[in-house]
Amino acid sequence: MELKVPPLKPAVLAARVDATPNLVRLFLDWADEQPQAPMLGSKADGAWTTQSWGEVRAKVAAMSAALLGMGVKAGDRVVLVSENRPEWCIADLAIMGAGAITVPAYTTNTVADHTHIINNSGARAVIVSGPKLAANVLPAAAASAACRMVIGIDPLKPAQGGELVLHQWTALLDARAAHAAADLAAIKARALMARDDLACIIYTSGTGGAPRGVRQHHGAIMRNIAGAITVIEQDFEPTPYRERFLSFLPLSHAYEHTAGQYMPIGMGGEIWYAEGLEKLAANIEEAQPTFMVVVPRLFEVLRMRIAKQIEKQGGAAVIMLNHALKLGRKAARGQDLTLVERLLDPVLERTIRKKIQDKFGGRLKGLVAGGAPLNPEVGVFFASIGITILQGYGQTEAGPVISCNRPRARIKMHTVGPPLTGVEVRIASDGEICVRGELVMDGYWMNDAESHRVLQDGWLLTGDIGHFDKDGHLVITDRKKDIIVNDKGDNVAPQRVEGMLTLQDEIAQAMVYGDQRPYLVGLVVPELEWAMGWARDMGMPADLAKLQHEPEFHRAIMAAVDRVNAKLSVTEKVRRVIIADEAFTTENEQMTPSLKIRRHVLRKVYGARLDKLYAG
Repeated sequence: MELKVPPLKPAVLAARVDATPNLVRLFLDWADEQPQAPMLGSKADGAWTTQSWGEVRAKVAAMSAALLGMGVKAGDRVVLVSENRPEWCIADLAIMGAGAITVPAYTTNTVADHTHIINNSGARAVIVSGPKLAANVLPAAAASAACRMVIGIDPLKPAQGGELVLHQWTALLDARAAHAAADLAAIKARALMARDDLACIIYTSGTGGAPRGVRQHHGAIMRNIAGAITVIEQDFEPTPYRERFLSFLPLSHAYEHTAGQYMPIGMGGEIWYAEGLEKLAANIEEAQPTFMVVVPRLFEVLRMRIAKQIEKQGGAAVIMLNHALKLGRKAARGQDLTLVERLLDPVLERTIRKKIQDKFGGRLKGLVAGGAPLNPEVGVFFASIGITILQGYGQTEAGPVISCNRPRARIKMHTVGPPLTGVEVRIASDGEICVRGELVMDGYWMNDAESHRVLQDGWLLTGDIGHFDKDGHLVITDRKKDIIVNDKGDNVAPQRVEGMLTLQDEIAQAMVYGDQRPYLVGLVVPELEWAMGWARDMGMPADLAKLQHEPEFHRAIMAAVDRVNAKLSVTEKVRRVIIADEAFTTENEQMTPSLKIRRHVLRKVYGARLDKLYAG
């Protein structure tokens, strides 16, 4: 279903966002303006269906009233645990519409993770998608001091004992059906939050292991929206239809929450929800998105699939791909095309690029990459075949988008582009990137010490090292902090995992590894006394240098690792390990005088062996 009204110009959209006090009002104003236009799309039983802005508004108003009727008050925190689906957006807006604060949580969280988030946030209620995710949520909620209400979007089994009261999403909505007009009037009257009022608390891993709650206010998210809309205004040609985003990354992540949910809301556009990685390629072709927020790992998967498909076709297809890549590399280097290449370029545009663009739905304007650095060669590949990739940079603490590449300013694949409008970035004397503006968080929830550490004189100290190039593009060169960012953009605090590993009798020291990789691997130092005892029992030599090459010894160490894995989330699990040649000490410079491991030294010594764990 296409909109019958012409789209607003981005300049009007950005100004509209800047003039709106909060996210709920932004949504309600658009719903009043275009109640019949499609807003949320999802696929069930093989068919895509959409809910209009007016339909979504009615559900948001009803659920907001239901939350208030259950005892949720303004300022209360409500945890939201769900896969990407229309109800995620509805719940988020309903929570904020009640004056409460959304606390998104990852679907991969363990019981311990949920327990920390529910207790630390002091959540009064939890909304969970269904029985599968509820298995980890309900024990955490039941053990908390404040949470007594759980809403199941899909039906949940009745709670056995305890003080938890379970509610069913559909039943709550049905109960408000007779009050639709009053509920709508009430949510409009309540939508008075200011831009500096708290909208959500998004938890991100801390260097000490315990997740920290980032306090994002309405203005932080809306500053991101307006800045991103300005990029679209300046760099993309207007189209006869409203924007459509395909939502794929977890909405519990600030990146998708802001760029994949509230940006299309701010533009009066549509959000369609992908079914998952296995069906993503088909979903992209079917949904025909204009924009999509992705992580570099997805580009690598798609690049491999495209290359293999063209290789299977052989002949002219392979020749055209090679020509396209040659032209793309020259463009990336800023080199002029020859006369023959200039004549060839439109031919490639009508043939191979057109076919690939059709596989992406035919209306795609750009894929926005963030969460982890993009391999420049991957970026050049997609630019060569006519798919625009805009690599950006950000942090949850900054809304999260700080900068982004822009087509008309020449995309530089090795940079993360210039800062968004309304964002100040400076480079400190030690190279640390510092950020200031409305997008910066209010601080960490219930963590003044960390807040004071990273917020100084109005500036957010990002912990990242970088510089500006001659064109004002930000280049990230390193990270001061030790957080591991995997190839999907997920953050993992290594100290937490390492601490759990070294609690095992078999393991004395450990370092986990996996930056820009699909999973974690590890380097472990066996506990000497245990190792010598194990060797005696097995009739093997009591010599660590020899034991580290024994398959049975390695399996015994891995059994200890697997015990830890059972308590970790998917992104934290250590899939493979190698055994260190010697203990980490100050003498071999693998530990500091304060007995902290020197990661850069260990990576230098063991990096090649750790990299081999990803082969095969």
